[in-house]
Amino acid sequence: MAMRQDCKHFQSRTYATGDAMRKCALDLAPEAPWSCPQDCPRYERRLADVAWHHGSLVTPATPEGPSSVGNDPSVGELLDAAEDIINSAGPEIREQINQEDAARRAASQKESRIGRFFRRRKR
Repeated sequence: MAMRQDCKHFQSRTYATGDAMRKCALDLAPEAPWSCPQDCPRYERRLADVAWHHGSLVTPATPEGPSSVGNDPSVGELLDAAEDIINSAGPEIREQINQEDAARRAASQKESRIGRFFRRRKR
């Protein structure tokens, strides 16, 4: 089944290049952006869009998916493994950024103390 754009958990974003990102906010569509699970337990129709007519700012049509979509159950497992790798790197990267920020703040405070000492007085 194609991505259900009328589901309240469907999200999309179109970039300036024309590329579009489509995903399930609950991470329940392992083959996004091409398909949602056939009997998704969390499917809920968007209430804000019911009976509305959309203009030209509607999400572009989903591109044709590869022939393997829906045929290989290991795709979801592969994507989950990739997500786990990225998530495991997150805390280490955050710690590096925190250390760099602390070093910058310390250098900035040191410069301000030295600057106060050598500040010229108005005459």
